Amino acid sequence: MQFAPALLAALRQARQVAVLTGAGVSAESGVPTFRQAQSGLWAQYRPEDLATPEAFRHNPRLVWEWYASRRERLAQVQPNPGHFALAEMQRRVPQLTLITQNVDGLHQQAGSQGVIELHGSIQRVKCFEKNHPIDSWALDGEVPPRCPRCGGLLRPDVVWFGEALPQEALQAAIRAADTCDIFFSVGTSGVVYPAAALPYHALEHGALVVEINPEATPIREIAAHTLCGPSGEILPELVQAAWPNKGYNHNTIP
Repeated sequence: MQFAPALLAALRQARQVAVLTGAGVSAESGVPTFRQAQSGLWAQYRPEDLATPEAFRHNPRLVWEWYASRRERLAQVQPNPGHFALAEMQRRVPQLTLITQNVDGLHQQAGSQGVIELHGSIQRVKCFEKNHPIDSWALDGEVPPRCPRCGGLLRPDVVWFGEALPQEALQAAIRAADTCDIFFSVGTSGVVYPAAALPYHALEHGALVVEINPEATPIREIAAHTLCGPSGEILPELVQAAWPNKGYNHNTIP
């Protein structure tokens, strides 16, 4: 792909970059979306049966086993070249803040540091009653397991339908959008708020907004540069084009 010289120059000169990633980035690794994962045994259930606080109160075992099945599927996928390219970009830019709506942890596996997880992580658990994170629990066969601190049930540390985003993560994401020189919207639909507001925050504070997506989204209307295609193809090429003499070869990404 040919990139606008102005974009490459801006990327080389940027002091602060913010990147928002969505489901499209993970989909290129073979991670099914929430509704795509509702296949087979799980096809009979509605999202309200599997991913709300009310569903957990009604049938905690069902919800726990649903997320256990998703974790098993995630164990079979790996970061794709787009994930690795963002980790490489973070090494090139003085400050790059990676914000994700994904819960799979693939950015961290690829080497990205300080990832802001707006929707939590499917790899972590927390206490349903007290909300504190839990690293280990008794393996006594109870499903879901119990919190070792208070005896409450454990749940996935993800944001369910009807729940607010974690305020600390959201505020950090807004700060990154408000202070960046370039804001990338990558593989996200641009319609799920409050994350969808972040590119507008960036634009209002003078940032260059760049969209990478194979599909048209509302962000395209405000983007200074639109790169139409899969992030796993575009991001490695963009990093190599911006820093051609830095020893990065996207064809040899692990």
